[in-house]
Amino acid sequence: MTRFQLRSPSVQSFMKVIPGLLTAALCGFNVLVIRASEFEKGIEIMDSKGKIVGVSPKAGEKAVTETAVSRAVVIGTTLCVPDIVLHYLKRTNILVKNPRLCRALRPTLIVFILGLMIPASFSWIPQYGTIQRSLIEPDIISSTEETEFIYYRGL
Repeated sequence: MTRFQLRSPSVQSFMKVIPGLLTAALCGFNVLVIRASEFEKGIEIMDSKGKIVGVSPKAGEKAVTETAVSRAVVIGTTLCVPDIVLHYLKRTNILVKNPRLCRALRPTLIVFILGLMIPASFSWIPQYGTIQRSLIEPDIISSTEETEFIYYRGL
């Protein structure tokens, strides 16, 4: 970073977070690419009794978008928070005296934060989602009187 004359502490700390943010963006993009068929063709939606009512591209779009956002948030947080924490911990006397401790602390923080983020992401956006009647295609609406439909978002 000194080669590019980035000496400001705020710019240096931001540069340490960029790999985590790029990885998070790529994880979200990966979901969009892998599940593109659900985006185009749609996914099955069910009524409140669990009976499949039809296949909705709008529900597929919502499911894929929610999955991409949740993956990006989980991976981004997991990779960015340890770097930020270590940036501030490196100023303490413990890590100044024992620089090897920093090498062991980063993977430990990553595992710990990932362990916290996975359950949080499952509760934030559950596997089964709901979509309102007004957002569904007209041909599906005409076949039922339900006001809310359920779809499987996936992981």
